[in-house]
Amino acid sequence: MASNATACPSPTRGSFCWPQKTQTNSWTTSPRTKRVHNNIIYNEYINDREHVHMNSTQWETLTDFTKWLGREGFCKVDETPKGWYIQYIDRDPETIRRQEEQARKKKQDLDDEERSAKFIEEQVRRGRGDKEEEETPVFTELKRESEEEKVAFNLGASSSVAGPSKSSSALGASALKAAASSSAKRKDTSADTRGEKKKKSALEEIMEMEEKKKKKQSVRLDFWLQPNIVVKVVTKRLGEKYHKKKAIIMEVREKYGAVVKMIDSGDKLKLDQNHVETVIPAPGKQVLILNGPHREREALLEGIDEKNFSATLTIASGLQKGKTVSVAYEDFSKLA
Repeated sequence: MASNATACPSPTRGSFCWPQKTQTNSWTTSPRTKRVHNNIIYNEYINDREHVHMNSTQWETLTDFTKWLGREGFCKVDETPKGWYIQYIDRDPETIRRQEEQARKKKQDLDDEERSAKFIEEQVRRGRGDKEEEETPVFTELKRESEEEKVAFNLGASSSVAGPSKSSSALGASALKAAASSSAKRKDTSADTRGEKKKKSALEEIMEMEEKKKKKQSVRLDFWLQPNIVVKVVTKRLGEKYHKKKAIIMEVREKYGAVVKMIDSGDKLKLDQNHVETVIPAPGKQVLILNGPHREREALLEGIDEKNFSATLTIASGLQKGKTVSVAYEDFSKLA
């Protein structure tokens, strides 16, 4: 299966050439490393009469050819209930350098977040340490050193009958007052401790929630459809009436499907995510990030980097509001 690229060896000798960007295929607005169904690539090839069909190659089926691409390391291939998908592996030195730069930037962002988390954790630990260092009352048992020793109370010089009674009353009142004061102090300390524990617990819960959300969003998914975004219909099966026309996603069904409303005609269609692609608006417009660590965040489009197939976005919501990030074309789309 040959492409319109120059100096491409014959496919019967086991070669492979990835399709270049042309005016007649869906690679015009997407990078070549995008994950695509193998039938889409093949159909784009055979639309040109000069391209070689599968029956003219050494492979009996498109599935065999797809598996061969994976074994030889030309592409990443994976099988899903909807068929085989392929993703071209770009080994261009400039591309590798750009990927390493993005990885370093991502690691730096993670290091900054980890330092912030450690700082908060250290503050919480110090707060706990100060509380534990507070002196606590020590109670000892009242006992005699020996059985022969007598317990004596010094009630003063007066030995009148009323003397012991007065002293005993004063001693009892003093003991009751001391016990009441000690009880009040314990209640206050207990209340303060409960309040502090509650605050710590809430802080730790927020930190855990943010960490879980961060881990969840850092994973790339193979589905990206979201309601209220603008997409472009790329399938030709529906005819020229809908081909290359824009629509708004009204409802997402089972992650990979969506009900869309055509902007120009108002018609409603049910399409697969392979039948549509993202729309890049003009700078200054609002977009929604669809994949990657900032997924489901609204952002403002600052500028477009055509060389790297990416755009500069400023996040407009969440804890990282105001942060500027670089996002690939296929990972964001215009908001309706």
